[in-house]
Amino acid sequence: MSLYAVVGNPVEHSRSPYIHQLFANQTEEAVDYCAVKVDLDSFDSFVKKFFDDGGAGLNVTVPFKEAAYRLTERHGPRAMLARSVNTLYLDDSGTLCGENTDGIGLVRDIQDNNSFPIQEKRVLLVGAGGAARGALAELVNHEPSSVILVNRTFSKAEQLKEEFDSFAPVEAFSYDNFEATEFDLIVNATSLGLTGNLPPLEKNVLAPGC
Repeated sequence: MSLYAVVGNPVEHSRSPYIHQLFANQTEEAVDYCAVKVDLDSFDSFVKKFFDDGGAGLNVTVPFKEAAYRLTERHGPRAMLARSVNTLYLDDSGTLCGENTDGIGLVRDIQDNNSFPIQEKRVLLVGAGGAARGALAELVNHEPSSVILVNRTFSKAEQLKEEFDSFAPVEAFSYDNFEATEFDLIVNATSLGLTGNLPPLEKNVLAPGC
């Protein structure tokens, strides 16, 4: 039986154990997939022990995605662009590899499952952490007309803007200096949803009909 886990803090919100067990049932694979809450200063040591003990792979959720990127020895192309990792595994040589599937999963859901093309759309991305990095890395590949980043801490939004400026028109704001306008697509990449809260945005930011 292969051992997998999702690691985070908090992690109780994660549906990964349920979802991946369904995948395993469909493919007739024997897996043990659990959710593990790790202390904020113990992520690196947990990952090492997990794979030393024979673990097959890890999913990474808040707040460890950027730490996972720094820990990874070989990055996939999406992880390289996002500088954020949500999937860890060892290759045949024992090298710790990391990839980011956040963005491609999000975009496929938006475009394929909801029939909403991103091209030429006005996008508001809320947040500037690991989840936002993964989302932005894929969103810009689909040629939105503009991307606005808004985050509680302006410096983090500005840093993310500078990293992605060459891929698409990106602007950065804090909540305090953000002037609400209409957007076709709003992506909440903050952790506020874990507590049932919403970002402090005006109700008119979503364009009519969206």
